[in-house]
Amino acid sequence: MPKYVYAGAAPWIAASAGAATGGLFRLDTESGTWERLTSGLPEAVEARTIVIAPKSPDTVYVGTQSGPYRSSDAGNTWQKLALPGKETLVWSILLDAEDPRMIYVGTQGTTMYRSRDGGESWTELTPPEPNGMVRMSFPCRVIRLAQDSSDPRRLYAGLEVGGVLASRDGGDSWRGCNEGLLEFTKEPRLRSRIVSDTETEGMMDSHALAASSAKPGTVFLANRMGLFRSGDGGASWQEMGIGRFSPLTYARDVKVSRHDPRTMYAALSVAAVSDEGSLYRSRDLGETWQRFDHDVAMKSTLMIIAESPRDANRVYCATRKGQVFGTEDGGKSWRDYQLPDGVEGVYGLAAA
Repeated sequence: MPKYVYAGAAPWIAASAGAATGGLFRLDTESGTWERLTSGLPEAVEARTIVIAPKSPDTVYVGTQSGPYRSSDAGNTWQKLALPGKETLVWSILLDAEDPRMIYVGTQGTTMYRSRDGGESWTELTPPEPNGMVRMSFPCRVIRLAQDSSDPRRLYAGLEVGGVLASRDGGDSWRGCNEGLLEFTKEPRLRSRIVSDTETEGMMDSHALAASSAKPGTVFLANRMGLFRSGDGGASWQEMGIGRFSPLTYARDVKVSRHDPRTMYAALSVAAVSDEGSLYRSRDLGETWQRFDHDVAMKSTLMIIAESPRDANRVYCATRKGQVFGTEDGGKSWRDYQLPDGVEGVYGLAAA
């Protein structure tokens, strides 16, 4: 059975002149060849998130500019999972840890959708804007969804650029979790403003969320200013101090291993647009970190990390400008797979 890796790209504001952006691609790691996937997908597909069903590696979900799609044959063909109302751009997809028919989707604004029947029907979830929402030159989006495996009804949503929302009832109601994050902006080093009128912008610029069964009730946040942790469901936050271990602290992704709940990965770079990136791993739930990638040269911001749900030794990551790096032996060796046709704007990544 082929060992596939999926990568998704979409337009982004600082793409290289003339560069292609967008598309969904599948890598056969044994042959090292990429294939563009199109059957059943929207024309000029923008693929911003990719999720593989943990117990069914041939079942793959992708979020596009026209809603969520699912493949049951490892990406050969795709079926649209129609959301109610007009077509909407999907930024995040979460598969419930206990019920494979329960699916959550995050879109523009603070809007989310929940399906209890595998995507046949959907309920719209519309939490209010949390305190601290920042008006940017682009619409806010639910960029990441996370679930506490010790209590599957406890959900978290990362907003770009609006901080964090939390639910304790499976998405029926939500509350903002930004008060503790906004407190950090009293420190000059944690203030950042690029396109808004407020220096709280950096702390509200959420990129990824993760939870671990090793610490129930704890959520980890990656944002523009680094890595942060809440041990009480978002009521208060602590800085994780990633700068003690890495010279790069712009955090684009954070993941907890499916195979060891104390192992975490973080994608660290200089900024949203940069010429450097790094992948770090922690074996003690974020207390200490070590550089994980080696003998490869990341030439742009590291965007996303993907660990195989079947093999802990199989870890991949991807940069903004289309480099995909992977190890099949737990980090002993690495290979570089450049996306074809000079494609940039990587957002989604998944390893079967």
